[in-house]
Amino acid sequence: MEHPENNEEYKGLTVNSGVKQPSIVNPYLKRGHFRRREISVGDMVDGIIKGDVTILSQAVTLVESVNPAHQQKAQEVIEKCLPYSGSSIRIGISGVPGAGKSTSIDQFGIHVLERTGGKLAVLAIDPSSERSKGSILGDKTRMEKLALHPDAFIRPSPTAGSLGGVARKTRESIILCEAAGFDKIFVETVGVGQSETACHSMVDFFLLIQLAGTGDELQGIKRGIMEISDGIVINKCDGNNVDKCQMAATNFRNALHFFPMPDSGWLPKVLCYSGFYGTGIKEIWDMVYEYIDFVKHNGYFNYRRNEQAKYWMYESINENLRNSFYNNVQVQESILRSEQSVLNGEKTSFAAAADLLSMYFDLLRKEK
Repeated sequence: MEHPENNEEYKGLTVNSGVKQPSIVNPYLKRGHFRRREISVGDMVDGIIKGDVTILSQAVTLVESVNPAHQQKAQEVIEKCLPYSGSSIRIGISGVPGAGKSTSIDQFGIHVLERTGGKLAVLAIDPSSERSKGSILGDKTRMEKLALHPDAFIRPSPTAGSLGGVARKTRESIILCEAAGFDKIFVETVGVGQSETACHSMVDFFLLIQLAGTGDELQGIKRGIMEISDGIVINKCDGNNVDKCQMAATNFRNALHFFPMPDSGWLPKVLCYSGFYGTGIKEIWDMVYEYIDFVKHNGYFNYRRNEQAKYWMYESINENLRNSFYNNVQVQESILRSEQSVLNGEKTSFAAAADLLSMYFDLLRKEK
């Protein structure tokens, strides 16, 4: 396009076209030159055992992958790491959204590392969007002290549609972290309700964070997450909220007497603290270590871990059966027709499901 300044009316004034801008892509760049080298199972296991957090992160990513080839490799890594696991203390931390779980974990982690040394891994679970399937994975930004600590490893993971407040592969991630030398594992769940209690099936101590003045005192005597808690702590006990927290603690203590005594023989304690100001943290961890000593002494610690291993065996069976069903080509073709039949009112949902399962089992018998 010609510049109007170059017309005869503007003699003595010339505007050049300028220098052509170079491409933003380096012309000397070789395609595929920066492709990441694939790590073998042996090298990955060796790196994990040596405590290499970069390889540990890659292994967790491999475990979370839905690619069948990745899953097979991940299982090999887990099996080789299994003999090096089991020596940590696993703490599950749950609570309603906004209860201050991430801020509390930052304080808890620093306190535990300063008190006992060792290494701490935090597996933070972030909810995935039902619409976009994406996840923010921003819990690490709220753990400012732990994120900078050389003996801490923080790994956010998406729920990816799994219920129970934890990610589907959190159990395997715990094994990898233990093999890497982390002797303390925190599992932070998403904000959970009364029935989402899967985190309890993978930890040694389940800590429930509550808030005071939420408006419904009846919540304290409802079954579910209250019933499986090994300890209850009330956050934000500072400023004008101290009296409300003390009153809420009394209500929760009274409510716990309505529950049957847990199999561990331990009556859960109720404590108040402030995650923001870091007050009351020592008392909470005195309670945690008192519980661990108590259940190790009476044998419940090993019993609970054995029950958890059995539980996750059945969960793995259920997950594999589900994947086998939905990944079957003929099922995928028939399921759309069955769905349309349900929408058209030709079949009930239960009849359509029964027909699909019957067809799937027939296919399995024919394969034999």
